Amino acid sequence: MQSEEVTEKDLARAKQCLECPVCKRAREKQKGLIFWFVKKLESGICPACKAYEKVYQRKAHEPIPKSNGIDNT
Repeated sequence: MQSEEVTEKDLARAKQCLECPVCKRAREKQKGLIFWFVKKLESGICPACKAYEKVYQRKAHEPIPKSNGIDNT
C-alpha cells in the first residue's frame, strides 16, 4: 500500500532513472554485472532509483512492460 504522494520532484528523479544508461541497460539485459549492481544498490544509494520505485511501483532493475505506454527510447 502506497501512503506517500508522488511529487513533482519524484517524477523528475524517476525520469532521470529512465534515462540513466546504467539502469536502462539493467532493465534491457536482465543479466550481468550492471544488472547485479543496480539490483543490489538501487534502493539504498540512488535517489533516482528510489523515486522510480515510488512512481512506477517496481524496482529500477525490473524490465518495463511493453503495454504500459512508457517510451524508453
